[in-house]
Amino acid sequence: MTRKKQTEPLLPRGMRDFLPEEMMRRRKVIETIREIFERYGYEPLETPALERIEVLAGKYGEEGEKLMFRVLKRGSGIEKLGKEIEELRITNKREIIDLALRYDLTVPLARVVALNQGKIALPFKRYQIQPVWRAERPQRGRYREFYQCDVDTVGSPSMMADAEIITIINEILTKLGFSRFRIRINNRKVLNGIAEKAGVPEEKAIDLFIGIDKLEKIGLSGVEEELKNRGIAREAIAKIIPILEVKGDFKTVLSEAEKLLYGSKIGEEGLSELAELFNYATSFGVPPGNLILDLSLARGLDYYTGPIYESVVDEPRIGSLTGGGRYDNLIGMFLGRDIPATGTSIGIERIIDALTELKMLPAEKTLSEVLVTVFDKESFPESAKVARELRDAGINTTIYFEPGDKLSSQLKYADKRGIPLAIIVGPDEIKEGVVAVKDLISGVQEMVARNNLISLIREKAKEGK
Repeated sequence: MTRKKQTEPLLPRGMRDFLPEEMMRRRKVIETIREIFERYGYEPLETPALERIEVLAGKYGEEGEKLMFRVLKRGSGIEKLGKEIEELRITNKREIIDLALRYDLTVPLARVVALNQGKIALPFKRYQIQPVWRAERPQRGRYREFYQCDVDTVGSPSMMADAEIITIINEILTKLGFSRFRIRINNRKVLNGIAEKAGVPEEKAIDLFIGIDKLEKIGLSGVEEELKNRGIAREAIAKIIPILEVKGDFKTVLSEAEKLLYGSKIGEEGLSELAELFNYATSFGVPPGNLILDLSLARGLDYYTGPIYESVVDEPRIGSLTGGGRYDNLIGMFLGRDIPATGTSIGIERIIDALTELKMLPAEKTLSEVLVTVFDKESFPESAKVARELRDAGINTTIYFEPGDKLSSQLKYADKRGIPLAIIVGPDEIKEGVVAVKDLISGVQEMVARNNLISLIREKAKEGK
C-alpha cells in the first residue's frame, strides 16, 4: 500500500493562527474599541480584501508601492512584485496584474466615498475593523497580515474633527489600561515651513521629512548624518537642527516654533491649525500632558496634508500604537475635486502585544460557562433538554459528545477546557427532577432543583466576576 505523501503544516512568514484563548483576548480589545467608536457616533463599514491596482497605485509613496501584495490572474497566486505597478505580463503575455490586497483601509474608504456620492451624508463618520496586508520583513509588532481599526471623518475641514479623533485615541488607550502614553502631534504644513525656512528644495522635501522622522530612534547626531546622506545641504541642516532641539509641553513648543517659522506662510498656517486643535482637544477632555507637539514627526504616507498624529507608550518600546492625520486631497484623486478628511488607525496588533507583555489582559480559556455531562445513550435526551434550557436562557453551554465515558473523564475534559461548572445528569437525578452542579474550581458539588438551575448559574457567574 502506497503511503500518502505528508504535507508539512507551515504558515506563511509574517502570518499567524489565533487559537481560542488568544482570540478571546483579541475580541475583548476589539469590542472595547468598537464600543468607543460607536459612542462617538461613527458607523461601521467593510470593503473587499482586493482592490484594483489603479485604485491603490500612487497613493502610498515609493515605499508603500514596494510593500503591496499583488495578485496574478489565471491562478498564479499572490506574490511580492517590486517593479511594475499597473500590470505585469508573463510568459504567454496573457497574465496581467490588475488586483492587489489592500495595504490600508484609508484608500478603500476614499474609493467608497467617491463611488457613493449622493448616498452618503457629509460629514461621513465611519469606522472599519478588517485585516490588511503588507509584504514587509516580519519583526516584533510588525506582521504581513494584521488587523487595522480605523476611524475617520470625511467632509469636514474643521480642526474639531481632528480633535475628536485625538480624543477617541486618548479614550481607547485609557480604557484599555495604559496610564503612560503620549499622543505625538505635528502638521505637514509645519514640516513644509521647516523646509522652506531651511532652504530645502521642494524635490528634496520628502528626504528631509524621512530623515527627521527618525529622531526618536537615532537622535540628533543620527538625523544630521541621515540628512547628509540624503543630499540635504549642510547650510540647511544647520538651520533644521535647532528646530528639532525644541522641547517642552505643547504650548511651549508651539510658542518657540512660531518664532522659528515666522515669515513662512505655510508654516504659520500649520501652527495656527495646531493651536486650534489643541484647544478643541482639551475642551473635549484630553489631559494636556498627554499631547506632545513633536516637530520631528512626519509619518510616511504621502497623502497627509495637515495635522498628523501617532501615539506611543513608554513601556514596552514597541513603536507607535496609533497613527493618522488629515488627508484633504486623497478623495480628490478619484473625484477631481477635494473633500476634506481626517482619521487614524488603531494598531490592534501592537496594542495586544503591549497589553500581553504588561500582563494587562485577563487570561480566558473558554467562553463556555457550563458543561452538561451525558451518562449514557438512554439518558442523552434529558441531558440535551438541560443544555437546550440553559442555551435558551443565554448561558453558553457545552454538551459532552461521548455517552458512556466515565464521569471522571468528562470532568477532566471540562477542567482542561477551563469550563467552571459541570451539570451532572444521571438516572438518579432524572428520577428526582434535580441535577448535580459541580464547581470545578472549588470542588464543591450540590444538588439543585431543575427550576432553580438557571438562577443558580447566573448567581455563580456574578460571583466569579
